[in-house]
Amino acid sequence: MKSLKSFLLFAASLCSFAAQAAPAAPDLDLGISFYSKVITEEGVTRESRYEERWLRRTGHVWVERVLPQRAKDKHEHKGSGHRHFNPTQLARHVMLENGTLKLEYVDAHARERIAVPPGEYGNVSFNGSWDGQFYLVSPKMVADMPLSARASDVPGARWREREKNGQFQRVLWDDARQIALVIESGDRAGQEFQRIEVRPSKASATAPWNKLAGYSLREYADFLD
Repeated sequence: MKSLKSFLLFAASLCSFAAQAAPAAPDLDLGISFYSKVITEEGVTRESRYEERWLRRTGHVWVERVLPQRAKDKHEHKGSGHRHFNPTQLARHVMLENGTLKLEYVDAHARERIAVPPGEYGNVSFNGSWDGQFYLVSPKMVADMPLSARASDVPGARWREREKNGQFQRVLWDDARQIALVIESGDRAGQEFQRIEVRPSKASATAPWNKLAGYSLREYADFLD
């Protein structure tokens, strides 16, 4: 039975293409909801939900997990000693500069920017796909999926889907905004189901990466034991 980790890698598995210059796409600010359900061989149903705040600008994607206040308080009270690097609690900033993808995490409390080299991407559950960050799903993959008969209630958005050996993948793609609005996957047996859904949010007046003046620069290796 697939674990939650396989769900977290679902979108990445759709976007395994190399980083490349993105076609014109509008700036977007979104809230993203993630849902996963798995029924184990022991008959146990496991469900998980979480949300992220997501911003897209030319050459930049910024992602922050929506955390409960107690998690924020715990992170802020860790002090200045050796800290465990937890990427889910830090903002993720992905950049595309001259065709080269760069990844950093931002700790607002410590006022630090932590650069992560490509060789360490796997350790922070990042697959290195610019398309996967900028569009949530590669436009090339979407174009290769057949159009679905499923009706869309979003003007300009169409469902695409494919199924093989009882496993299905569905994407509601918005052509105008160049973004996947809904991503679903699972099996016909009902043993597993995953859904990613986006909702528009108010545009930020200032991009968060433009507020990092004075932050110290660190390397991911600084946090390794």
